[in-house]
Amino acid sequence: MKRFHVHIAINNLQDNIQFYSLLFGTEPAVSKSDYAKWMLDDPYINFAISARGSKAGLDHVGIQVDSAEELNEINQRLTQATFPAAEQTNAQCCYATSNKNWTFDPQGIPWETFHSLTTIPTFGQDTSIPVKTESCCAS
Repeated sequence: MKRFHVHIAINNLQDNIQFYSLLFGTEPAVSKSDYAKWMLDDPYINFAISARGSKAGLDHVGIQVDSAEELNEINQRLTQATFPAAEQTNAQCCYATSNKNWTFDPQGIPWETFHSLTTIPTFGQDTSIPVKTESCCAS
């Protein structure tokens, strides 16, 4: 099964946890000093926020899958697209180790597809998205 994912960079974690908890009607499933995540069933979404020094706003969107097979299926679709895609294995980010695929849509918005393998105690090494925006969005 696939779950939609949205990650927003924010300035004030506590204000945003309060806002989104009221909006979603529940507290986050994961809450850390720099990160919070809601795993909602209605709507079916993995909604995350983080105060990690990024410019406030939409960080990326994506699709979380439950298996390596689903990740491979989406990756095959990405490789058929005209936009470049990059694969990451055992990436450590957002308090999880995951296998991922990255690309950008025509507007330059980063898209991540991922299969989480395990949780980790730290946010992980922030790595840049391994796809160049210039190559996907040039006119």
